[in-house]
Amino acid sequence: LKKNILRFAPSPTGYLHLGNVRTAIFNFLQAKKNNGEFILRLDDTDRERSTQHYIDQIKYDLEWLGICWDRVEQQSKRLDRYKDILNSMIKDENVYECFETTIDLDLKRKKQLNSGQPPVYDRQSLKLSDRDKAELRKKVSSYFRFYLSGNKVSWKDKIAGDVEVQTNAVSDPILIKANGQFLYTIASVIDDIDFKVSEVVRGVDHLTNTAVQIEIFKTLVEYSPEFAHHSLIVNSSGENFSKRANSLSIKELRENGVEPGAVCSVLVNLGNGKRMEVKNDLLAFAEDFDLKAFNTSPTKFNTEDLYSISRVALSKLDNV
Repeated sequence: LKKNILRFAPSPTGYLHLGNVRTAIFNFLQAKKNNGEFILRLDDTDRERSTQHYIDQIKYDLEWLGICWDRVEQQSKRLDRYKDILNSMIKDENVYECFETTIDLDLKRKKQLNSGQPPVYDRQSLKLSDRDKAELRKKVSSYFRFYLSGNKVSWKDKIAGDVEVQTNAVSDPILIKANGQFLYTIASVIDDIDFKVSEVVRGVDHLTNTAVQIEIFKTLVEYSPEFAHHSLIVNSSGENFSKRANSLSIKELRENGVEPGAVCSVLVNLGNGKRMEVKNDLLAFAEDFDLKAFNTSPTKFNTEDLYSISRVALSKLDNV
């Protein structure tokens, strides 16, 4: 029987907020429900923005919520592995070298949009001769894209149901930037293969990205993990939670005296149509946790509710 292995993969470029913690909780409960393994994977290939401060804070936040990991993996320590795989993909002609600068790509996009075309990369670099490439390499740093098949990618999603994405409407994804930074698209797939990840639970904003990654999985191995894409939580004005939108960070909630049990109880119950249950031990939710109870429609989160549930969680602690 295949072991259940799930992961939570934050980038240590900011504090955890309610949106990404919900993803962490879903993966953790899905792993623990089936006596599986839960990996904390730090996606720190962005050397400029990733810091040890955020790594420490992520671990502290997760422990505070009762999310314990079986092991930690760090992408910055696996760069040689990514290079090996990329080189074999170059040899097999699954990826190709490109030379456009960010400005060039922006101009292309604007032209396409102005003429009513979808802003999809035109594969201009494939038309270059070896001589052209040699000349360009003297002037600019190149980067690499994965060659998408243009076919329809479909899968049975554990939350979204039957999903189909037409990859000819998507740009060939960049795998490694001109500055040498490996991007999530390829690094994540290699990690999921190496760590034998069986299931990936993440936000519905990743659907197109998942189709792209399924093509990369199939290029490298015969299989891909199972996927589940949950709804995004929005604030009272309908905006998504994100690092940049000054969303409620877990650090801020903790400093404001919110109980960890309240945060977990709200996030586990949000959008599953069931009556709110308040538990101070996250693991207590594992047995009844069911991804099928959720959907992909945006889920509204109310901060006031969190504070009143925190009072309930606190009273339960007092009664212990």
